[in-house]
Amino acid sequence: MTWLERMNKVLDYIEENLGNEIDMDKLASIACYSLVNLQRVFSIIAEIPLSEYIRRRRLTLAAFELQNSNIKVIDLALKYGYDSPEAFTRAFNSLHGTTPSLARRKGVMLRAYPRISFLLTLKGAIPMDYRIEKKEAFPVYGIEGVFTSENGENLQTIPLFWQEVISNGQYEKLRQSTHLQDEETRDLCLINSICDYEVLDSNQFPYMIFAFQTDKSDTSGFKTIEVPSATWAIFKSEKHKIEETSNVIQKLTSRVYTDWLPTASYDKVDGFELELYYGSGDNCWCETWIRVEAK
Repeated sequence: MTWLERMNKVLDYIEENLGNEIDMDKLASIACYSLVNLQRVFSIIAEIPLSEYIRRRRLTLAAFELQNSNIKVIDLALKYGYDSPEAFTRAFNSLHGTTPSLARRKGVMLRAYPRISFLLTLKGAIPMDYRIEKKEAFPVYGIEGVFTSENGENLQTIPLFWQEVISNGQYEKLRQSTHLQDEETRDLCLINSICDYEVLDSNQFPYMIFAFQTDKSDTSGFKTIEVPSATWAIFKSEKHKIEETSNVIQKLTSRVYTDWLPTASYDKVDGFELELYYGSGDNCWCETWIRVEAK
């Protein structure tokens, strides 16, 4: 089964169980991802968090039922996973701008969120620079944070983590611990990032602002991890200004899933995703690394 087929199977399972409890671990199993990775990937390619998509689909169906049946609000609330009619009413009003009781009236304006489908779309000849490399295991060390992928929260909290690490001096301490000068690594920045290198609770993943460990490194006070031997698909971004890095890396990662993976002769291997940063000022570019295996 291709990556595209697996992701559409995830959507099939959701649709079949909107009126029941949705087993999130089952979704992850269908996608052949960990749950945290599925949530991250879904947010990237669908541009909406997985949990929010499920919520909107349920409230869309709830509105249809209110207008086409005599079902009680309390029964509808329980059917679509709400603990009380009050909680359901708040969620319904937030989405539709009206209460469940008023939604039964003819002519009331409601909001519908249709089911999405993942398709292979031909977008034109937009080049995507990548290379496949096999690398032996290598150590990195740095400053770790733990984040949740639920509701796409990581897209906001990781940039804040970077700001905190820079402002409290940890970034500079890590940089100095390498005992390297920028010119020794050519265009590669001394400090980069890696995520999803350990299995945590279902909605959480580790993220590290890291330096490559060398004979010169002083790793005291930092966490060290071993990146395993793997075949890597390495994708390069376009040139950009340093302040655009966060948006550029998110767009690059999105293209990996929407443009490259559906037609590639490789499947993604879960875990250990790297971001490497190059250049400075107005002449920056970045790479995203994912582990892959031949189909």
